[in-house]
Amino acid sequence: MRLRAASTRAGGRSRLRRPARPAAIVLIVLYLMTPRLAAADPARPALDIAMTQAVLNAALTFLLPRTLESHTSRDFCLWGLNGLSAIDPSLTVTDRDGTVQLALGQDVLLRVADPAETDQAGWTDVTVRLMQAAWSQSAAVRDAGSGGLLQGFFDELFNHMDPYSRYVAPAPATTDRDTRTGGEAGTGLTLGRDARSILITAVNANGPAWPAGLVVGQRLYAVDGRSTRDQTPQAVTQWLLGDPGSRVTLLVGDERARRTITLRRASVPPETVFAYADGHVVVIRITAFSADTAQEMSQYLDQASDDPHLRGLVMDLRGNRGGVLQQAVTASALVLDRGVAVITHGRDAQANHVWAVQGGDMTNGVPIVVLVDGRTASAAEILAAALADHRRAVVVGSATLGKGLVQTIGQMPDGGELFVTWSRVLAPLGWPLQGLGVMPQVCTSRGEADLERQLQDLAAGQVDMRDIVRATRAVRFPVPVSRILDLRKACPAAIGTDSDLDAARSLIDNPAEYRAALSAIPEEGTYAP
Repeated sequence: MRLRAASTRAGGRSRLRRPARPAAIVLIVLYLMTPRLAAADPARPALDIAMTQAVLNAALTFLLPRTLESHTSRDFCLWGLNGLSAIDPSLTVTDRDGTVQLALGQDVLLRVADPAETDQAGWTDVTVRLMQAAWSQSAAVRDAGSGGLLQGFFDELFNHMDPYSRYVAPAPATTDRDTRTGGEAGTGLTLGRDARSILITAVNANGPAWPAGLVVGQRLYAVDGRSTRDQTPQAVTQWLLGDPGSRVTLLVGDERARRTITLRRASVPPETVFAYADGHVVVIRITAFSADTAQEMSQYLDQASDDPHLRGLVMDLRGNRGGVLQQAVTASALVLDRGVAVITHGRDAQANHVWAVQGGDMTNGVPIVVLVDGRTASAAEILAAALADHRRAVVVGSATLGKGLVQTIGQMPDGGELFVTWSRVLAPLGWPLQGLGVMPQVCTSRGEADLERQLQDLAAGQVDMRDIVRATRAVRFPVPVSRILDLRKACPAAIGTDSDLDAARSLIDNPAEYRAALSAIPEEGTYAP
């Protein structure tokens, strides 16, 4: 396997090449709606009424059963209609005495009787009628366009909910989907050029070019018989794209020899796992959790386990903002024999899961240290908490971000997406991640002297972080903000440094330190949800 160096620190490390294997497929549940398109007059800006109504109706259908707290169609629509004021401050929407009113300054533009609170179709119709009236009278609303009107509606609606629920307009939504799934089918090659020809500058290990043996530095002379001479890297990159499974023939080589190779195009998720060997310790850096992260990780672990003298594994989650929850669960299964990885609770029955794993530890129980920092979030926190709660790893670093809410994704008829929080995350020992984050057993954010003292105490069997770690495990939802702040100040969130890796090596090199740090976690079953 090919390992990308995740650190510039000196040391006796060797590069590994990841063996090619089929990528695992993870399905994200997407709720698809069929778009209805409205005709537009190119000579005069017009609100796309049919599409606006379709998006609003689809959004309510998606939101009503899934939000963490129960809300009505009336709630959502009145919240969203405040977006008109955000676009044009002279517009106001009020709801009094059973009547919704839209005014422009002192002038009333429209009054409509309230439908029943739960009348989804009725409130969708009222919302569209008010939007039409605002469109006809406000230049600012027309300048915002149909897309801006919807964006303003959802921005105001989600202002009344949690920080993570949001609407993403069609163009960025497409980019986000491509990031999660790999986007249009290609080869996994990144191209550049020098004065003479097109060069391969990077090879994604998740793409078909990797197992075919293409490497950085080779020249790409032709694509499907079409010469790349005088072409830009961007133009040639477009030639490599096509339908999944379709063939593309490349002429590659160098000054000494050329060869023709045929690849089958495939969706290529971004690489999220990088690793290097530092003596008999393997450091695996996970930058995000996308569709193939667990599969990438398993390949590195498989290679690492071939070392009969493997002493330990460092799992670097610093700066990892999360991603696909299922990938974090699958990643935990690679180093846990069995047990609960995470619990999710929501109002919708489909949001309630006990994510249990059973399979086998690929590392045969070697010591694991997980590095975290103040930017470690979401799925990355789930993995860190799962390994810590099962006493399978020692967590080193600072308090993590504390994003313990899970979003589900709904596709809208306009091509946009709704990200809606629908469940809370509980760690295996029953404590909530939201706000609290993961408290490390070894804190590195309080300075070098404090870290040195912690390691010395661990060698003597004393765990300085024991009380605070156990206090976080005893917390149950709901948690007062004051309590969260009080707990987190014991190891303030910070950006990771080289001290984290130094501490990890000390723990792996000194089994007494490692065992003592593990003991900071309560026995499984001590605390119940």
